[in-house]
Amino acid sequence: MLLPAEKELRTVLARFAEARFRHELDPTDDSARTLADVSYTLCVMTGVREVDQALATADTLLERLRADRRHGTRAGETLAA
Repeated sequence: MLLPAEKELRTVLARFAEARFRHELDPTDDSARTLADVSYTLCVMTGVREVDQALATADTLLERLRADRRHGTRAGETLAA
């Protein structure tokens, strides 16, 4: 699986949070479509089929990226011998 870039993953998570909030605050056909679209994008980015799984996977990926940054490596990066 290709790992999404941190910036793009965070952007989609923010879009998801906003879409979910707007839909819960004032549910309309448009807000439902927007939430469905961003949910689909989040699932595709994380390689899963359910939104709850996508959110958990996104958290795991972000933690992995933070750990890699702390250790001075990049996710998926290999060093030449």
